[in-house]
Amino acid sequence: MTLWCGDGRLVLASQSRARRMLLENAGLACEAVPADIDERALQKDAGLVAPYEIALHLATAKAQAVAAIEPNSYVVGADQTLALGERMFNKPAGRQQAMQQLLALAGRTHALHSAIAVVRNGEVLFSHVAVAWMTMRTLTESDVAAYLDTAGPAVLSSVGAYQLEGLGVHLFDRIDGDHFTILGLPLLPLLAYFREARLLRF
Repeated sequence: MTLWCGDGRLVLASQSRARRMLLENAGLACEAVPADIDERALQKDAGLVAPYEIALHLATAKAQAVAAIEPNSYVVGADQTLALGERMFNKPAGRQQAMQQLLALAGRTHALHSAIAVVRNGEVLFSHVAVAWMTMRTLTESDVAAYLDTAGPAVLSSVGAYQLEGLGVHLFDRIDGDHFTILGLPLLPLLAYFREARLLRF
């Protein structure tokens, strides 16, 4: 039984299995409808530099795009940016780029900014950005190669080329932040908003 009691459907504007699992594990049945947007073009056009602003802009754009084809639904958009100082990282295009990214992050602390936005009928009802600080252990090229061999092509689906909920946990020495934020959906503030808006049964 779902805890959702809103007067419209709950829709997740993402194809991320991790994000959908977080909502469903929290008792919120939802439909996943990936947003058909060009993230890099939107980022460039907006002219934003700060990682948290980019994450929020893209999360909102995803929610707006899906809300346009899902009238009356509560659409949750989410996006995540990874920054090492001023350097931004995107999902790697292939194994070689994944190798380069992981070697650049090894032995250093980077920031994951996770943004969410809730949109209904074009109106942004709620938005939030959370940050987690991720300290990767020192890694050699052979360490990274072994990780990539074991993890396979799944690493290409996540920013930074790691999935903390899987084998990526072996890459880290320390994590300061919320587990939900790391998985790309700051769940606690989202649930707090849903309760405040009386969209949940309790």
